[in-house]
Amino acid sequence: MKDVDCIAFLQWALPRLGLKWPGFRKVRRQVCKRIAARIGQLGLPDAAAYRAQLESHAPEWQALAALCTVPISRFYRDSGVFDCLGAEVLPALAEAALVRGAPRLECWSAGCASGEEPYTLALQWQLSLAERYPRVGMRVLGTDVDAHLLERARAACYRTSSLEALPENWRRQAFESRGRLLCLREPFRREVELARQDLLAELPPREFDLVLCRNVAFTYFSAELARAALDRIASRLRPGGALVIGLHEQLPQPAAAFAPWPGCRAIYRLRDQTSAPSRQTSRTR
Repeated sequence: MKDVDCIAFLQWALPRLGLKWPGFRKVRRQVCKRIAARIGQLGLPDAAAYRAQLESHAPEWQALAALCTVPISRFYRDSGVFDCLGAEVLPALAEAALVRGAPRLECWSAGCASGEEPYTLALQWQLSLAERYPRVGMRVLGTDVDAHLLERARAACYRTSSLEALPENWRRQAFESRGRLLCLREPFRREVELARQDLLAELPPREFDLVLCRNVAFTYFSAELARAALDRIASRLRPGGALVIGLHEQLPQPAAAFAPWPGCRAIYRLRDQTSAPSRQTSRTR
């Protein structure tokens, strides 16, 4: 499929999926390759014929939505964000947990792909902070809509390239070699729970101290759906808790319920006030 044809197709199809074209500019070749393969699988001649197929056969939209999923994940991705989590955010959340007598921090990685993000968070706690806060544990929930990615997350075996940004001493302690892969040792998997979940369709039943929603909702979702995603996240975030987004993302407006976490890029604190608009709207659902 020619690039110009695929761009035209994506600009037509993405809004119908609740997605926005600008978020796909840099990853379009990967998505276009998948769509071209799907067109061939269906025995269709070109993108125009595939568009006609979508217009006449509604279930095909679900298949297209799956083709537009763009998982880009690795351990300790955007190292400055994790540095700030370790130095500022997690200690503050742990201190707050001690004050209220909570036994652990509850964390949620929304759109966790193949597990690198929730496992990074668990490793950071166990290897860097747990000794400092012996009365506080951590539990991490990783959710994603893609069942195949979650199976890879449960296997917890990765190529070396996926761990390049991870501190070397963490890599030595937490991983073992199996052929060409590095697999996370069992003790470092125990605090991570994985579940299939669509952020816009269902929510975890508990409240969280920390939510990571990076390079998913606020990059690819339409403005309306991104706003809905933020409201839903706020409904599960403890007042004073932290939300982490992608370095190149912005919170949908209005976002008066959130304040930038001092000294940290892409990290926000949910204001500790019951009048925050996002929490009021979400709580009355």
